[in-house]
Amino acid sequence: MIKSIAELNQARDECKSMVTKRSLASAAAAAVPVPAADVGVDLLILNELIPAINRRFGLAADQIEGLDPQVKQRITVIATSLGSSFIGKAVTKEAVTLVLKKVGVRVATKSVAKYIPILGTAVASSVSFGAMKWMGNSHVDDCYEAVRQLLAADTSDAVGSIADANSEEVPKVA
Repeated sequence: MIKSIAELNQARDECKSMVTKRSLASAAAAAVPVPAADVGVDLLILNELIPAINRRFGLAADQIEGLDPQVKQRITVIATSLGSSFIGKAVTKEAVTLVLKKVGVRVATKSVAKYIPILGTAVASSVSFGAMKWMGNSHVDDCYEAVRQLLAADTSDAVGSIADANSEEVPKVA
């Protein structure tokens, strides 16, 4: 598990780089003039990308399972408050399909644009890159915020524990 803001920032930077690389792969798939082939590639990319991001932040389902029950509960509450459907959960094709539907207009634009010679391929690739980058970076941001909140809670718990311990040690003046 990430233990400092410096580690958290490093994880975010690595994941955003990974998202950019996968977005380029999505754009390349969109350039292929085969209808719906790019959507299949996007599903495969997201099915691999989301778990990789979760794992890097220490938020994969199997990583969370080994944590203290209170920490697991905090992660669940934080993920719910962020509206994330992927933090701490196994990624299914259905869940990825729901995310693709969130960017449905972009996917539809990409599909229609493919039929316009030359310019259509460029439009489809650009839309695909932008949609994948948005989806991936949104998940990175959710994971970042979840771990940041966990770190903040741990810090405040530690400060509270130190204050409690110090208050017990202070001798009373008669």
